[in-house]
Amino acid sequence: MPRWRPLRVGSKYPARGLRPFLSVPPPLPPRHVTSRHNMAAPAMLLPLVAAGLALCAALLWLRGRPAGPEGARGRVCVAVLGDLGRSPRMQYHALALARHGHGVTLLGFLSTKPHSDILCNEKIHIVSISELKALQVGPKIFQYITKVIAQAIQLFYTMLKIERPSYILLQNPPGLPSIAVTWMICLVRRSKLIIDWHNYGYTIMSLVHGKNHPIVQIAKWYEKLFGRLSDYNFCVTNAMKEDLQMNCNIKAITLYDKPASFFKETPLELQHKLYMKLAKDYAPFKRGTDSIYPEVEKSAFTELDIRNGKVTQVKERPALLISSTSWTEDEDFSILLKALEDYEEYVNDGIKLPSLVCVITGKGPLKKHYNRLIDKMHFKHIQICTPWLEAEDYPVLLGSADLGVCLHKSSSGLDLPMKVVDMFGCCLPVCAVHFQCLHELVKHDENGLIFRDSNELAEQLKMLLLEFPTGENKLYMFRRNLRASKQLRWDESWEQTVLPVFRNNE
Repeated sequence: MPRWRPLRVGSKYPARGLRPFLSVPPPLPPRHVTSRHNMAAPAMLLPLVAAGLALCAALLWLRGRPAGPEGARGRVCVAVLGDLGRSPRMQYHALALARHGHGVTLLGFLSTKPHSDILCNEKIHIVSISELKALQVGPKIFQYITKVIAQAIQLFYTMLKIERPSYILLQNPPGLPSIAVTWMICLVRRSKLIIDWHNYGYTIMSLVHGKNHPIVQIAKWYEKLFGRLSDYNFCVTNAMKEDLQMNCNIKAITLYDKPASFFKETPLELQHKLYMKLAKDYAPFKRGTDSIYPEVEKSAFTELDIRNGKVTQVKERPALLISSTSWTEDEDFSILLKALEDYEEYVNDGIKLPSLVCVITGKGPLKKHYNRLIDKMHFKHIQICTPWLEAEDYPVLLGSADLGVCLHKSSSGLDLPMKVVDMFGCCLPVCAVHFQCLHELVKHDENGLIFRDSNELAEQLKMLLLEFPTGENKLYMFRRNLRASKQLRWDESWEQTVLPVFRNNE
């Protein structure tokens, strides 16, 4: 049984007529932002909250709160004010720390089940905090006030109750109010604060409110101020490292996202097993017609000869296109839908292209919006589905796909999409939308292609899938280059970059 003891605090448009409707959806109110980027609490309230928490911290400090049992030395609290199951980098941190002998407290929301390796690790203790919702009464500012105060109190209390850590490793964003609260906890419990900068929270807020909104400006001030109070910092790109140093006077170490060991090309036998599992719920994975051979088990992509257990790919199978998303404002899926519309026209015009199965995985606030658009699209040669996959199934599907698409546009222009890292780990070529530092990951015309709009993406899909699946075209070349690149994996990168920070401070 997994050592999982949660602690809870408190009691269809026609194809050619689609274009006019595929504009970017209107900004959602802040309460709809996902747990990973929960920017609902207004930064203007943080000084008040911080003052109250600082008073509590001072009182506890004056009482001479004990430093904790001797066995607490080297213990690390890995914390994220978001969904643990959708925070892979923080899960990887926890697993790496546990592998190197540290006891780990993994703290966050449990809206989605974490990876089984986390649940079964005896050195990792999961502490659940409640995902608070804003009150649905009163003006919005009142709702935000109550939410930020409740979050701060809950997080502060929970971090006081856990076994004393030597380090707290905190994901940012979201940093409201977690950076301030965690810094105070480190004062009280004499721990060191490490911030892992994935992006800037205020830039995510600006997608909803605009760059010049007072809340965004205060959030920017808050993030810079409290970010400087950390003991150590990691970030995801060299561009962010330079920005942190130049604009925030924060020294950080670049820890690139790297694929975990389980992201790899999937054998045909495992592909078939996953396709048959998904076929139970998603029509694009089902065989087109019933097989006249009862000894053959068939999916849309593979068939299993039950007599000898041999799995082969179906002749004239569709191409499997995959994208993953958190369905937020920084990913415009109308680009992909318009490109698929053009692709359908190419096939109708007689260009020798395969049918497509487009799988878009993930959860998030804009999923219903895009699902409504997808449901009204009537393609003949394209099928689209939007499943949520178990953590163990996601890398298997990536390793089975023919091409990946990434629509992530960084709100700051300084972070990189982890989905592309995972795709490359599976030797899956990628078409990715352009933004400022994407070149640190995607090498155009070497391991993938970079596009700027739907027209470019449609042309790239046509070029890469022409004569599919035969022929040594660019798609084949990109995959061959990825196989030959011998990419560094997460464990190796972590040991080179993060482990010395802990070892040098024991």
